Amino acid sequence: MNILWFTWKDLSHPLAGGAERVNEELAKRLAQDGHRVIFVVGGFEGGEMKESRDGFDIVRVGNRYTVYWQSYQYYKKYLAKKEWDIVIDEINTIPFFASKYAKAKKHFLFVHQLCREIWFYQMIFPLNWIGYFLEPFYLQILNKTSVIVVSESTKRDLMKYGYKEENIHIISEGSDMEPVESLEKQEKYPQPTLLSLGAIRAMKQTIDQLRAFEEAKKVIPDLKFLVAGDAQDVYGKKFLLEVEKSPYKEDIEYLGRVDGNKKKELMQKSHLIAVTSVKEGWGLIVTEANSQGTPAVAYDADGLRDSVRDGETGILSKENTPESLAENIVQLFENREQYEKFREHAWQWSKKLTFERSYEDFLHIIKEKS
Repeated sequence: MNILWFTWKDLSHPLAGGAERVNEELAKRLAQDGHRVIFVVGGFEGGEMKESRDGFDIVRVGNRYTVYWQSYQYYKKYLAKKEWDIVIDEINTIPFFASKYAKAKKHFLFVHQLCREIWFYQMIFPLNWIGYFLEPFYLQILNKTSVIVVSESTKRDLMKYGYKEENIHIISEGSDMEPVESLEKQEKYPQPTLLSLGAIRAMKQTIDQLRAFEEAKKVIPDLKFLVAGDAQDVYGKKFLLEVEKSPYKEDIEYLGRVDGNKKKELMQKSHLIAVTSVKEGWGLIVTEANSQGTPAVAYDADGLRDSVRDGETGILSKENTPESLAENIVQLFENREQYEKFREHAWQWSKKLTFERSYEDFLHIIKEKS
């Protein structure tokens, strides 16, 4: 099959995250099976216009905001005469509307998550209100297109905007992080440690994690807080200022952005990972931490309620507040038996969430519906 895939960033992009990892793991396996895949994505400083890796091709045009128009122009100039079996329009905030101009035997939307309330965390006024009100309109324009999602949360969101249930297809989320061989042999930090991992952005609500740590530390005096992730934007800098003002700053360590090996080490040695996103497609960081023997305490939000099996592999907050999160942190540190059960269940479940399984689901959908 010849597959053309529109999405606003690839895995080399400075803002790349879990969605880009999923995309490229799928594309790599498609290429290994002899299919041709071309990504058309937004450019970034230092990124080459064309690149090939793992058997698929990447074309970078425009930037974060112009990629949608530039992609249309690039398609008309270089790709319109080619025969495409499948065109994928990945919605990450804004769709490419590829089904309206790109010719193919079959079109799919790929939606990790809808924005909705994220607009108010990541965009300034009045763009946040414009985006929030426009999202339902462009979703309805595209609601006849088959959709691929990674969670029940996103499926339910789409059905609110007129998408028929039979046109929404779920693939399992995958992780390329190899689960630890044994929990018994695993060495944790000597002091109880809460981990925050990922870009420090407003929609991740990392300051809520800081406040929860401060509350929990009143009950657990030796509690430590490790934070790893990029903090270059306005919210990230605000977070670092809040750390400096914290009465417990001596027990908070900010590590900046870490590489894959350090990330794995942190997940293995920390006792809990905190995740407080406003919304996620799935919450891949939860599954990765689970694979390393670390359960999550998380907000009850779209995506996170999919990646955390509440009361089995982790705990979802009764209320999405630092105080409620702190209660769950204390609960797990004070109940060792429950903590160990959560670790075991989280670790076992993570073994089932592989990219091989994601790819099987994905390939079945695009072949069956084509």
